[in-house]
Amino acid sequence: MSVICKATNVSKSFRPDFYKKPVQVLKSVNFQINQGRFVGFIGPNGAGKTTTIKCMMQFIFPDHGEISFFDQTDFIEAKRKIGFLPERPYFQEFLSGVEFLKLHWNLCGLKAADFQNRAEEVLEQVKLTHAKHKKLRDYSKGMLQRIGIAQALLARPEFLILDEPMSGLDPDGRILIKDILKSFKEKKLTVLMSSHLLEDVEELCEDLIILHKGETLFYGAITEFKQNFSSLEAAYKAFKGQIEEVNHNA
Repeated sequence: MSVICKATNVSKSFRPDFYKKPVQVLKSVNFQINQGRFVGFIGPNGAGKTTTIKCMMQFIFPDHGEISFFDQTDFIEAKRKIGFLPERPYFQEFLSGVEFLKLHWNLCGLKAADFQNRAEEVLEQVKLTHAKHKKLRDYSKGMLQRIGIAQALLARPEFLILDEPMSGLDPDGRILIKDILKSFKEKKLTVLMSSHLLEDVEELCEDLIILHKGETLFYGAITEFKQNFSSLEAAYKAFKGQIEEVNHNA
């Protein structure tokens, strides 16, 4: 099985103020994501999930350690195979859905002649064909999330990174997004999904990465993590209790 992404001893610190000491956000992040796996990325607020994703996308750079994709460290080449939806995507509200996709198509440097067919394909995938000429300012929260996923799919990525794709959605929106994500799983697209919703992670994901205070505490199959528990939530509660007990006795 091919390795799509690997993080090795990744650490990152930020200086909150010129006169203050740096705060270490990531201490030792290690994980491996294999081809065709749907991976849940969880941990409490402040654990370092978004910082890790920013390092993966090279929006920021680790102080130490390495993140590689497709068994190579050349991110310029690798990024052509990666689709990304941030937790708080920016949408140019004056554009229509299809114009928004065209903007990202051009930013990717893809062939203009191929755009129309590909746009129709991704709009169909996210159930937005009916709203392709509608302005983004008139999209609901769920529709915006779906057009965000559509742009992440445009270049036919081999690896999809989704940061909280169902955050703030109403029940109908969650159902639609979840159905789209299930279709990715059926197609064996490699996906990393950051989420606070354990029930969604358990339903959708095969593997799990758990961060706590900037360190990887677990990565592997969800079945392995929850083998002695009835649900992922029950396993996570017990796991968290063990961590707090260790920290208390330290």
